Amino acid sequence: MKFWLIVATIPALSIFNLESSAAAELRGQISIDGSSTVYPLSEAVAEEALTDAQLKKVRVGVKLSGTGGGFKKLCHGEIDLSGASRPIKTSEIEACKANKVEFVEIPVAYDGIAVVVNPANTCINELSVEQLNKIWGKEADGKINNWKQVNEKCPDLALKLYGPGTDSGTFDYFTEVINGESKSSRADFVKSEDDNMLVTGVSREKGGLGYFGFAYYQENKDKLRLIPIKASATSEAVLASPATIANGAYAPLSRPIFIYVSKKAAERPEVKAFVDFYIRKSAELANSVGYVALGDSAQANNEIYSLISKRFDLMKTGSLFQNEAHVKISLRERLK
Repeated sequence: MKFWLIVATIPALSIFNLESSAAAELRGQISIDGSSTVYPLSEAVAEEALTDAQLKKVRVGVKLSGTGGGFKKLCHGEIDLSGASRPIKTSEIEACKANKVEFVEIPVAYDGIAVVVNPANTCINELSVEQLNKIWGKEADGKINNWKQVNEKCPDLALKLYGPGTDSGTFDYFTEVINGESKSSRADFVKSEDDNMLVTGVSREKGGLGYFGFAYYQENKDKLRLIPIKASATSEAVLASPATIANGAYAPLSRPIFIYVSKKAAERPEVKAFVDFYIRKSAELANSVGYVALGDSAQANNEIYSLISKRFDLMKTGSLFQNEAHVKISLRERLK
């Protein structure tokens, strides 16, 4: 876990071009857990909060235990905020209700799932959803273990797979859109909730293939080769990029990412102020850490993040997206 004790006194500017108010300094601790995909953004926001005068005495702890692990802690009242790389499930909502925990759902950015191989593997230039299903489906367990089985033009090279753990929202999302059912996957692959471990595995194994959040590819592109994805047999292969993630061309492996805020925690002034800060800074910091802001222009960002800020100010609880793997309609329309 990383902590930030805020020591600077320079007020941050919001994306709405408003200066932070000269409000009284706040104190307290804020706990964030959940998705490894959302972790870099939460970490960046916590670090950026070092420049906010109002928050300078607040300690922000950021941990990662996977999307599912974060929801478990949120619904047991153990943390204030949970990062999620997929929308909350009905079963998780019921767990929160059972513990009388209400939450506010806040989309913060778009992310894509990068499919990567070791740079030494040059026999694969693209993969289709059908091929990914052949590799990652349950029926592949113990059977699809050589690159020749994926593409006959490949050499005799052992296929070594790396992917997120089963508590990961990225695992849930990938298995839903590739295999047709959340958590339906072969089991014989190297699993980790720490995406850096997956990067290391693929980069060291010539026959390695893995998937994880696009931001981690961006940070490690010198060690990996990004593979373009074909949504269907007849479609063009699309390479993940900020532009193709934002405009939906990188289908079906692009999605919004979220933070979920405990309503009870948000009644504390330091939590309310920090989440306001998170929303204001999301567009700027998303781009800096490898994600994509929710709007396709400065004006669109102002509109969408203003709607999100209003939703949080009104403490609108519940989910607009529950159980949806691939959020297909406009976020702007959902939030209005």
